[in-house]
Amino acid sequence: MPDTALQPALRTFVRSLPKAELHLHIEGSLEPELMFELARRNGVDLPYASVDALRLAYAFDSLQSFLDLYYAGAGVLITERDFHDMTMAYMNRAKEDGVVHVEIMFDPQTHTARGVAMETVFAGMARALRKVRSSMGITSYLILSFLRHLTEADAMATLEAALPLREQYKDLWIGIGLDSGERGNPPGKFARVFARCKALGFRLVAHAGEEGPADYVRDALDLLQVERIDHGVRSEEDALLLQRLIDQQIPLTVCPFSNLKLQVIKSMPQHNLARLLRLGVMATVNSDDPAYFGGYVVDNYIACAEHLGLTRHELVVLAQNSIAASFLPPEQKNEHFQALSAYVAENPDKKNPPRGGFF
Repeated sequence: MPDTALQPALRTFVRSLPKAELHLHIEGSLEPELMFELARRNGVDLPYASVDALRLAYAFDSLQSFLDLYYAGAGVLITERDFHDMTMAYMNRAKEDGVVHVEIMFDPQTHTARGVAMETVFAGMARALRKVRSSMGITSYLILSFLRHLTEADAMATLEAALPLREQYKDLWIGIGLDSGERGNPPGKFARVFARCKALGFRLVAHAGEEGPADYVRDALDLLQVERIDHGVRSEEDALLLQRLIDQQIPLTVCPFSNLKLQVIKSMPQHNLARLLRLGVMATVNSDDPAYFGGYVVDNYIACAEHLGLTRHELVVLAQNSIAASFLPPEQKNEHFQALSAYVAENPDKKNPPRGGFF
């Protein structure tokens, strides 16, 4: 593990390291303070007496126990202004963490089931993201994610309801995802709706191999034709699958704090991120649902450095992977690669000389 005396300098270096965040559920960035503010604004009663009482409820023993609270918390999101304020709060934090590009997942079924219009969800997020693009220079895409505990017919209906908005939000809405509880909801359940999305030209991702087995990762690749796997940490259990990820450089959007909080692992030193990275997997680091899991993207980077013994070189590789795994066009990726290279050159590691390229 790195010398703890180096941590302030390492934290400063990582915070300003140009990076993308590719696995972020916007509803999961809703901090308790803002949740209470929106509840008061909208006249929604929360079953918690205070912000502190709500935070005490963040003791999850499974993905499902987290989801139950997550969906309840989303109930305060009603107006376009609510979605704008939530998105802006996350983007302000992303700026502090050196994020130059973010691909935001959102769950419209969580909101439309409560009577919130699809247009309201899109409009609030888009207004914030377009504002940030012009004022902060952070680019962003939206990934509409289906809830896998619901039916494929429900997912198809959600897609059809959203498609009339595609032209209006074509600068942002470029992808389709699959999230919520894996258990009992294999990727093949959504093969037809993903085929429809692929035919429409959407970029495709799916959660797989967190709670679910390595087979779910393979099925997401083969049956859903996804380009990127969200989580994927259980891929290590299947040697042939792991080699495929390496050979084809299929990205994994790993979320260490999420895995810890949901008890996929018992402690951070048990996480397999470092092993995956050193084997040549295109692993990235992300925060997933940062308000619930106790840390944003830089916090995840730092925890991995401290508990997994990641070197500064490996932290730079993770940032490089995040840009490479994004859905940005090649010219924008190259701009970020150049900025990353320049940043590393301007902040040399005095204890470990450069090794060429970014390093």
